[in-house]
Amino acid sequence: MPHGPYHDAASGVAYGVAYGVPRARGVTAGVMQRERHGSVPTVSRPPAHPLRAALALALLAAVVVAGAVPFGQLPPLGALLDPISGVWAVARGAELPRSAAGRIPRLTAPVDVRYDARGVPHIFATSEEDAYRAQGYVVARDRLFQIELQARAGAGTLTELVGAAALPLDRDTRALGLPSAAERSVAALDSTAATARAIRAYADGVNAWIDQLGAADLPIEYRLLGRRPSHWRPVDAFHLLDRMSYTLAYSAEELARWRVARLVGDTAARALLPTHSPIQEPIVPPVPSVPEPHVVGGRLPPPGAPGPGAPLGGGSTSRRVALRDALRDALRDAVAGEGPTLGSNNWAVAPRRTRDGVALLAGDPHLELTLPSIWYEVHLVVPGHLDVEGVALAGGPGVILGFNRDVAWTFTNTGADVTDFYWETVDDARRPTRYRLDGSWRPLTRRVEVYRDPSGRALAVDTVRYTHRGPLRQVDGRWVSMRWTALEGGHALRTLLDGMHAHSTADWLRATADYDVPAQNMLVADRGGSIAIRSTGRYPLRPGTGRGDVMRDGASSASDWQGALAIGQYPTAVDPAQGYLASANQEPVDPTAAGPARGLYLGSDWPPPWRAMRINALLRADSSVTPDDMRRWQTDPGSARADYFVPYFLAAARRADSAHRASSTARAAARLLAQWDRRYTRDNVRAVLFEAAMRELTRRTWDELQPPGAGPRVATPSSAVLAELLRDSTSVWWTEHGAGVVGQRDDVLAASLAAAYDTTVRRYGPPDAGGWRWDRIRHDNIFHLLHIPAFSRLGLAVQGGTETLSPSSGDGTEGPSWRMVVALGPSVHGWATYPGGQSGNPVSSRYADRLPGWLAGTLDSVRFPLRPADLAPSDVRSTLALEPAP
Repeated sequence: MPHGPYHDAASGVAYGVAYGVPRARGVTAGVMQRERHGSVPTVSRPPAHPLRAALALALLAAVVVAGAVPFGQLPPLGALLDPISGVWAVARGAELPRSAAGRIPRLTAPVDVRYDARGVPHIFATSEEDAYRAQGYVVARDRLFQIELQARAGAGTLTELVGAAALPLDRDTRALGLPSAAERSVAALDSTAATARAIRAYADGVNAWIDQLGAADLPIEYRLLGRRPSHWRPVDAFHLLDRMSYTLAYSAEELARWRVARLVGDTAARALLPTHSPIQEPIVPPVPSVPEPHVVGGRLPPPGAPGPGAPLGGGSTSRRVALRDALRDALRDAVAGEGPTLGSNNWAVAPRRTRDGVALLAGDPHLELTLPSIWYEVHLVVPGHLDVEGVALAGGPGVILGFNRDVAWTFTNTGADVTDFYWETVDDARRPTRYRLDGSWRPLTRRVEVYRDPSGRALAVDTVRYTHRGPLRQVDGRWVSMRWTALEGGHALRTLLDGMHAHSTADWLRATADYDVPAQNMLVADRGGSIAIRSTGRYPLRPGTGRGDVMRDGASSASDWQGALAIGQYPTAVDPAQGYLASANQEPVDPTAAGPARGLYLGSDWPPPWRAMRINALLRADSSVTPDDMRRWQTDPGSARADYFVPYFLAAARRADSAHRASSTARAAARLLAQWDRRYTRDNVRAVLFEAAMRELTRRTWDELQPPGAGPRVATPSSAVLAELLRDSTSVWWTEHGAGVVGQRDDVLAASLAAAYDTTVRRYGPPDAGGWRWDRIRHDNIFHLLHIPAFSRLGLAVQGGTETLSPSSGDGTEGPSWRMVVALGPSVHGWATYPGGQSGNPVSSRYADRLPGWLAGTLDSVRFPLRPADLAPSDVRSTLALEPAP
């Protein structure tokens, strides 16, 4: 791929959607083969050079030899350099005018929009539908390309915008059944219902902006691709939501577990990828809420995991070996490291534990970091009906996370297991038309998927088959069907819109009771001082043991889901005795605790609860919490994970030294590690050694999960399982795979620490030469949607590390996407920010203006006026008068 400010834009967008969309856990759909025709081009990783937008425009002009010569897959550059409608127009339209006017069809009355100093539009309308029309208009005005890109990602039609480079992505999306699910959702809507009216109104606003769009107003991405925007359709709202479900609710625990079982046996596989977390710090506080003895905040884990056993046998081995082999590449990214390093946080504090005697709420969802941001901040006001501030997904009506005059709410991902796979028996291994069920043949539903380029030319054709459960995909000659709640949803948007009207936590919980997918840990607080959390979503009830982490026989209807969990059984806590609530993607309930969710299967292989342990430690230690405390904690550099593991490394080194078995390298490494305060501050110079030691310990401990020959580990148990194993110093897992001598825990720890020291010195130089500083090693990288480096912000030094409250991933492309603190007193006050800005125009002052504050861990005071006159003239940057179109 060419270097420079503009690499191949079509490949850039394909890369951005392929690699920029995070997955909660599991594997991609691309490993499943479909009946298809045509080639699949590859997509390579673009270079990352932090150039500025103005330089990008200058360099683009400099590379022009002749204006009519195409540049890669971009249009002829002559059009781009046109002084009236070319890239120069992007700069002219970068800033909001002091005042503007627009017209929207079906608008019933004038709408007054005031943009404040933070670029937030305050929309004052006389009806909710008019508010959504105005919302669609202002979001399209700022984020038009993003709206279309996200909708096309969910629809599987990226090739129609960017060409053949996106064909693999579109094929995966359609093979999952996402476009057909969105079509069913919109068809099932009651056209007179509030949700349908809201979506249509939003479409009116988006399309009104598109219809009045002049050549000079076209976003630069369309200019680079040589395209024009398409009209927004109501189904696009469901494409957007379904894409989020793919990000947050698609997993395949049963496939990973089987791969482990093939190597070490089923008993060991169940222990290494357990149904329940070995360390419990649940979302729902135990009753009574009495702290139990613990090491760093969680309860003492049970005895160590069993060692490797004999691989499973049986007549079904061949089909499962085929699945194992087919998934090898897909699982590589998911399991190559220690495990998930990211996640979301939220917590709320009851009035009796706050300084001002009011409820406080903090929201901190972690997602892909992009420019522009996934979120768009907006304030919607309909006097007497609606008054809500917060962030919306760019491309959908309403506010997803935010607050009104009485209530504030925020989410973290539950990570529930809502996807199941079934072995199917078909009539033809190559082109099946029927599948076997309960002794009879049933016809497969077939859907022909045609992929077209921007000119309308067909690039490829696939046939996607469906059983009554869901899409059917081929795996090395065998057929597997999938059932997934995301393909059967449809209530999420309605419930979120209803929740905006709530006046109390009880109101809000009632309004969102039918929310289905993706399952979320929904935290809410109100001005009356009530706080509550509920892990809300559709949880399938399976037959037999009820577990969803096992493959099932598709030839029997007895394998099908038997309904869904009743809402009374959802993990829920309201006004707990401890006076606070927190979630950080950990297992929602302690499996041993009494309650309606006891014994129910919600998921497996849960993320370790290190972040939850840190949050709860901070909350337990402070009975006079302030909004600024909540803000500081969002970037707290402390680490429960480091607090747990560092003492084991140091003790192992001391024992090895006492026994005269420690190398000089191990002694030096232990001395350096002991100097660390276990905080991931930017200027610390020891976190890099600890992270290297953890990687080395993980590699040496789980070497049994390395398949014979080349290839990555088939799976990596979580650090909570590793923490559990540390309590057993003579476990067989400490033995090097294939070695004849039984290994010891302390030997592995000391050797890992010594190897980490050598690796770190080789890569970053001597420990005190400056190369070990954390801000020179760990960075955030926020890419533009087309992955154009000039429009990205790369190499950003951050505070935080693996499993801290502001975690940073290895490549820095995921992290805190929106930070919010709300104080719910006699009046409601909010503080918030996100990494980026309101505008999608790379040369706008509103493109990345929030980034410095986000990096510093500060929050902006949120303006929350009751009426337009409540915004001071000095606070108004622009006005927009929207009128009904003739």
